Amino acid sequence: MVFMATLFAMVASAQIYGVGTSSTTTDYLGNQVTTHRNQYGQMTGTSTTSTDILGNRTTTHCDQYGQRLGTSTSSTDLFGNVTTTHRDQYGRTTGTSHTSTDYFGNVTTNNYDIYGRSTGSSTSSTDYFGNTNTTHRNSNGLSWGSSTTSTDYFGNRNTQQRSNYQNSSIWTW
Repeated sequence: MVFMATLFAMVASAQIYGVGTSSTTTDYLGNQVTTHRNQYGQMTGTSTTSTDILGNRTTTHCDQYGQRLGTSTSSTDLFGNVTTTHRDQYGRTTGTSHTSTDYFGNVTTNNYDIYGRSTGSSTSSTDYFGNTNTTHRNSNGLSWGSSTTSTDYFGNRNTQQRSNYQNSSIWTW
């Protein structure tokens, strides 16, 4: 009985913090432009994604002043798995991500540092209404944040980020 009371108290005191939003639009050239904002609505940066003729995607990340923070380059293999290489503003590799999709359409992304050590993962599923719900986990498998992405009538995407910790940044995701 005491254990159950303690458990309920712990669950009741758990908080989820909104840490920002990301809004994605597509320009007339087919490039996707994502604007990131913090929990106060202030712009913290942008990510611009372009796709080449072979289907490889390059995303350039910039801060709120337009200064380049780095890039992410993705390619897709024959089985539909996506490998993304992340680089800093000097072109140095900072890590990689491997994304796969299961039979039910659930998407799992595993992230690694430059030494191949796991830095965490994200698992996404899409509900009946077309909203994508993503759970972010650290390298120990513990959930520390989540995202919900919805798409409007015009194809624009809006993502709400939430964290289990108050001082999180979406840039760490």
